[in-house]
Amino acid sequence: MAKVYEFLANGFEEIEGLAPVDILRRGGVDVQTVSITGTNMVETSHGITVRADHVFVDVSFDDADMLLLPGGMPGATNLNAHEGVRRALVSQNASGRRIGAICAAPMVLGSLGLLRGRKATCSPGFQKYLVGAEYTGALFEEDGNIITGEGPAATLPYAYRILSYFAGAEAAETLKVKMQYAHLMQSKDDRR
Repeated sequence: MAKVYEFLANGFEEIEGLAPVDILRRGGVDVQTVSITGTNMVETSHGITVRADHVFVDVSFDDADMLLLPGGMPGATNLNAHEGVRRALVSQNASGRRIGAICAAPMVLGSLGLLRGRKATCSPGFQKYLVGAEYTGALFEEDGNIITGEGPAATLPYAYRILSYFAGAEAAETLKVKMQYAHLMQSKDDRR
């Protein structure tokens, strides 16, 4: 079974942090949340307190098939300031394993030089932090082992695409139907 870790910092965007965890777990992927606050408790950008599965110092990321970074402010800047997260991302990238970042969080990858020569997207206004990347403005963008997402509205297509990496496209499509996402994406005339 694939192993995915998602880093949670105070100030993370709720939907960008929790929807990928929900979708990946529904799809059978072992995804674990990891707090970088020093305790299991993390406060979101809108004042909701969540309990992470693990505290950063208690986890080795050697078995990570993918590392995820949710956006939100100041969550993304808190992730960027955490040296352990930065080391884990550099190691993950050096081994060619997958990395995902959405909204403001691609700034962390940009600051590490991981986006040089790659296509990437992020929340509009944060593209200046995508050092060396070709900003596309797409809902999500894949280039090599890195996927980036634009923001809250992009979270579901971004998460389903990540699920397809580990469970396959057919399983991702099946889950889209079960979660009514496929219905949502139908044309306006077909929704009645």
